[in-house]
Amino acid sequence: MGFDLVRVKMLGGDDLTLQVMAERPETRQLNIDDCAALSRRLSDMLDALEEAGKDPIEEAYRLEVSSPGIDRPLTRIKDFSDWAGQQARVNMVEAVNGRKQYKALLAGTNGETILLDDPKTGRVEIEFSNLHSAKLVLTDALISATMPLSSDGADEIETEG
Repeated sequence: MGFDLVRVKMLGGDDLTLQVMAERPETRQLNIDDCAALSRRLSDMLDALEEAGKDPIEEAYRLEVSSPGIDRPLTRIKDFSDWAGQQARVNMVEAVNGRKQYKALLAGTNGETILLDDPKTGRVEIEFSNLHSAKLVLTDALISATMPLSSDGADEIETEG
């Protein structure tokens, strides 16, 4: 459908949810119509697999399709370059310089290495294979960088006075 896949994750214990995050590559956004269309397509594909006896998820679950949002997860190596200059919380499997978590500015990548500028220790290099999870931190700079390309469909802003 032309979307970039950001993340697929099974959430929950007794109440399973298959979460699919995607975005339009040209805008890095996904509107409600995109979510609905992608949800229908995925549902049809999963139903067809079930009917063919190849159900990838045997338990009952809900399908949730969404945009990654403003404080998006960083799941692909390109995310760390694309969002360079923004603050992120990065968690590692194995400690780097004695720490398993950094809250630092993204400084891009070097091959399969994530570069961070930590305010306390300076430049930190983390192998992508050591990444447990990462997400952008909601800051004023991030809000400015992710303003919608269009406000069509947004509610009118009313001011008193």
